[in-house]
Amino acid sequence: MRLSRLSLPVLLLAATATFAADAPVKGFPPTLPAADLVLQHASIATLDPLQPHVQALAVKDGKIAALGSDESIAHYIGPHTKVLDLHGAFVTPGFIEGHGHLMDTGDSLMEINAGQPKDWNGVVAMVKAAVAKAKPGEWIVGQGWQQSKWTKAPQPNVDGLPLPASLDAVSPNNPVLLSHASGHAIYANAAALKLAGITRATPDPAGGSIVRDSKGNAIGMLRDTAGDPVYAAYNRYLDSLPPQELAARREQSLKLAMQNEVSKGITGFVDMGANFKTVDWMKQQATKGFPLRLYVNIDVTDVASLDKHLADYHINGFADDHFTVLGVGEDVSDGALGTHSAWFLKPYSDAPGVTGKNVTSMSTLAQVARIAARDGFQVSIHAIGDRANRELLDMYQKIFDEYPAAHNLRWRIEHAQHLSPADIPRFAQMGVIASMQSIHACSDAPMVVSRIGEQRAKEGAYMWHTLIDSGAIVLDGTDTPVEDTNPIPNFYCGVTRAYGHGKTFFPAQAKTRMQELRAYTWNNAYAIHQDHKLGSLTPGKLADMVVFSGNLLTMPSDQILRTRVLYTVVGGKVVYQRKGAEAWRSGQLFKAMPEFNHVN
Repeated sequence: MRLSRLSLPVLLLAATATFAADAPVKGFPPTLPAADLVLQHASIATLDPLQPHVQALAVKDGKIAALGSDESIAHYIGPHTKVLDLHGAFVTPGFIEGHGHLMDTGDSLMEINAGQPKDWNGVVAMVKAAVAKAKPGEWIVGQGWQQSKWTKAPQPNVDGLPLPASLDAVSPNNPVLLSHASGHAIYANAAALKLAGITRATPDPAGGSIVRDSKGNAIGMLRDTAGDPVYAAYNRYLDSLPPQELAARREQSLKLAMQNEVSKGITGFVDMGANFKTVDWMKQQATKGFPLRLYVNIDVTDVASLDKHLADYHINGFADDHFTVLGVGEDVSDGALGTHSAWFLKPYSDAPGVTGKNVTSMSTLAQVARIAARDGFQVSIHAIGDRANRELLDMYQKIFDEYPAAHNLRWRIEHAQHLSPADIPRFAQMGVIASMQSIHACSDAPMVVSRIGEQRAKEGAYMWHTLIDSGAIVLDGTDTPVEDTNPIPNFYCGVTRAYGHGKTFFPAQAKTRMQELRAYTWNNAYAIHQDHKLGSLTPGKLADMVVFSGNLLTMPSDQILRTRVLYTVVGGKVVYQRKGAEAWRSGQLFKAMPEFNHVN
């Protein structure tokens, strides 16, 4: 027996020697199917724990076919394979915009950028220029202004807000609607107020407020629901336009928004609210081809209509996984910090009599959530102040008790910016996702302490690190067009919490580089029930990727803002290529792309 056991290795060695001496066996090794796309000579962060970092990958039929070394993936290159030699560029799974407003983003690209001027006089000058090109009665629309970012306060002012004389003077015959950067207020001129029927006698509506001067006159600033009559007047104007003009405007808005997203590395977009009619139109547009994947939430304009129709809108993976309707959102429980309308447990430090507003009643929000739970939809509700977050967590818990299956629907709280320390552990305990936007912390940083005080800011403002440590899923996005959808400044804020000139906002709450990357990719995929298809570069998953000029995981933090998107790939197709990207691949990046030498 001992001799027979020893003889087996000898026989195997002999057989191997014979095999090696013979001519190559036909079909061995097997020929690999040629890939449609190969990325090579890259630094690829896959977020796949089995192969976290590779040099190259192959794509076939819109999916990741293989990962590995340059040498191993070279076997997938055929005569018709598109090969991108990236010369060390950084590749990640596709970035998903976790919370945005797609059509608003497109509209903003066709309107006045009121966030660009450094003060109110600059905003007025932009309106004046627009009026010069407009017909009498044509609406002048813009968005993005934020009084806390102005270099000087307008004089005179009410709570830092301008009085209407200068705006009315440049636009006496054209209604003006300027949306605040937060999306929770507008500034309207006299012509717009007249069309909306807002006068000195108009009372504050539920969930909103009209800012008035010392004599009780409306100055034009309308917070939250107080702006609804102006929007209604603007929509009446739009409805009066020729149908073909309206259709062209809408299609152009969608086109501009999607082009903007893919140019900044966004491969998937979570849209926070479209009514049933818009969803029907978007679905029809998707049949023509979208460059990115769109995940839409139903906007609740009428609870009775939601109750009747929601179950009919389960749309999953339509148009080759480019259009999905996954939930209900973004109803708002409160306003925003910048407008003193975020709902807090205690009064604002700089407005002692104010605790903010419950914009949509909690009873209405509970109705919406119960309908969603019944029909198997995700719920995503806006909450910024600590009381708004507590009220939502309490409401979610009651509905989870009533509908245990809702636990698996991955309900979310949008923004979750200010939390009571007692409520932070509840996100992980309840399985509620914290859908947060890093850039908001750096944008708001100059005003947070003045609004709520040092202690509340330190213990509860933008608590990313503490939430992640507790086991909660934390997302990232920009709330575009509230902030630019560009993920690079967002990534930078997430890992540094830096703002201004060398200042940092409670940096202990910053995320690690990998936590930030995960928030933009796998976490966002998980939050929209797509983690089996997206979020990591894993064989069999959809081939959505971004190629960056620099390694976001290893470069010095002060270099992050220099990083640019070179390619955006969706389903294995290059849907965006930066001008000069070929120069990167030939090693001539800085010569061909001089803008990389400074932050722009």
